[in-house]
Formats: sequence, C-alpha cells, structure tokens
Amino acid sequence: MNKKIKWSLIGFIGIGLIGWGVYSQLPKTNKDLAEVDNTSKTQAKGKQVLNVNAKIIKPESLTDVLKTSGILLPDEEVDLSFETSGKIVEINFMEGTQVKKGQLLAKVNDLKMQAELQRLQAQLKLAEDRVYRQQTLLKRDAVSQEAYEQVKTDLATLNADINIVKENIALTELRAPFDGIIGLRQVSVGTYASPTTIVAKLTKISPLKVEFAVPERYANDMKKGINLDFFIEGELNAYQAKVYAVESTVDQQLHQLTVRAIYPNHDQALLPGRYASIELKKDEISNAIAIPTEAIVQELGKDKVYLYKSGKAEPVDVITGIRTEAEVQVVKGLQVGDTIITSGTLQLRTGLPVKLDNIN
Repeated sequence: MNKKIKWSLIGFIGIGLIGWGVYSQLPKTNKDLAEVDNTSKTQAKGKQVLNVNAKIIKPESLTDVLKTSGILLPDEEVDLSFETSGKIVEINFMEGTQVKKGQLLAKVNDLKMQAELQRLQAQLKLAEDRVYRQQTLLKRDAVSQEAYEQVKTDLATLNADINIVKENIALTELRAPFDGIIGLRQVSVGTYASPTTIVAKLTKISPLKVEFAVPERYANDMKKGINLDFFIEGELNAYQAKVYAVESTVDQQLHQLTVRAIYPNHDQALLPGRYASIELKKDEISNAIAIPTEAIVQELGKDKVYLYKSGKAEPVDVITGIRTEAEVQVVKGLQVGDTIITSGTLQLRTGLPVKLDNIN
C-alpha cells in the first residue's frame, strides 16, 4: 500500500465518525419518539403498582384495658420510739427479723420507778387491814361512818398510786404494736432516748397495698371489689390485687383519683416501695371489629382506612372505639369480611393499583 492510499483510508474513517456524531444530535422522528414514549409508559405503569399486606376482618373479642403506674405500700408501718425519756438498758430484737405483736423490743432504765412501786406495794397490806378493822368496828358501832370512809379512801388512793407507777414503768418498755418485720436499729444500749428518738422501723408487708391514680374521667369506674393485674420490673408474671378503697375526692391540681388495692403477699416475696405497672380490665367486647393501629390514616381530623377492592385501594371513613396496644375497635365504617390494607398506608391514594403480598 503506497502512501497516497493510506492517507485516503484515514480520511474516510474520520469523515464517517464526524457524520455519526452529527446524526445522534438530530431531532428524532415520530417513530423514534413513539418507541421512547411507550417504553416510558410501560416503566411508569410498573412503578404505580404497590405491594401491600392486607387483613380480612373477622369478629373477635376485645378487652378495654386501662394502664397506669403505682407503688407498693406496707399494710402498716411505724417508726418505733419510747413514750418516755431515759437511758436504754435492753435491746431485745435482731434487725430484719419477724416480731409478734406485744413482743418486748427495748427498755429504758426504770429502777427508780420499780423502787417506788415496791414502797407502795409494801403499804398496801397495812391499808387493807385498816379497812377490814374499821369495817368490823363499824358493824359494832365502835367507829363512825366517817372514819370508815377515810380508810377506804386511803386504800383507793394507794391503789391508784400503784397503778400510776405501773403505767409509768410500762412506758419504759418498747413493744411491737403489730406483727411485722423490724428494720435496722438506730440506737445502742446506753443511748439516752426521748420520745423523738427513733429506735427502728416496723413494717407489716403481708398484705401489701397497691396505690395508684387514674384520670378523673375514669373516676366513676373505680369501685370497691374491682380486680386488677400489676407487674414488677424484672418479673414476667402478673400479680392479682383487688380494689378495697377509693379516695373521696378528685385531686384538683392533677385531676386524678387515688385508688388503693390489696395484695395478699402471703410468701412476703414483694417488698413495699417498689413501683408497679397496673392494668385494669374495664370492658370486654365480644364480636368486635378490630383492626391494626397502623391501618388507620388521619386526614383532616378524620380516621380512614383503605380497602382492597378488585386490585385497587379504596378509602373509607371510620369511627373508632376502644384501643389496645396493637388494635383499634371500629364501631362504624367497616363490616365483617372487608379486606383492609395494613401496610404502605401513607403511599395509598384512591384507585391506586395494589398487589397483595400477604393476607391474614
């Protein structure tokens, strides 16, 4: 190949490349445009079909549950202290143990009062003999009625003084006012105690009280005898309690009504002071129409759901009733057998083609 032919081939190739570039920039023919438009429509049509999940409405039982929080309280609780002052000479309990009503727990010094009691009791026999002698003489008219009444009065006064000393001695003894568990002691032997000195705390934990509050709109529903379940953090099982008392008035600031329930706590497994999650079953509705919460769409202050009809989404307004954690009762707008769309509700529009991936 000579040099002239070589340069001719290079020229033809260059002209061909330039011509192809110019052609690609020319306006498309109607045929080309139609092909492009049909392709775009096919792709757009494919994008309009939304894959969704659905549920066929069936009648079911629905329970209206009121949930709130509360606290466990002891049945009885008291800070133990002496009713008199003195130096503590005895402590007769072990911390954290069960004690019985009337059990002697601690004592302050009563030696002076014991001595006074002995003195008075020593005079008692002599005073009784005087009364007996005066009574015998009175029957014989040997003494006056006035003299007899005087010795009787002296005996009564002596007995009263003895009772006073005994009561004062009793004040030096600290006894359990009820059965319970005694807590940590705050004093030691030798401590000078007064009525303001707390020795220990005594708590009765069987049964336990469950105290909680409900919004004022539920005030009329809270009655004595209502059963409830409560849960303790860290435990899966539910505990059953029964309402035994309701506050007489609604709190004016919080607009709540305080309620107390009783739990037996026979095994004393629960301790007062713990928080409780409380569930009160108010009403149980049979044959209710209930739908998942996520199926409801709110528009312009109204609740609506989308039905699946002939491959398309059709909206319908509904009126709801009670709610649970996962479901909402529909009292108007739906019928048993309707198929509602439960996913992709925010993307749904009237008449939008949909395809069911899953149906319950």
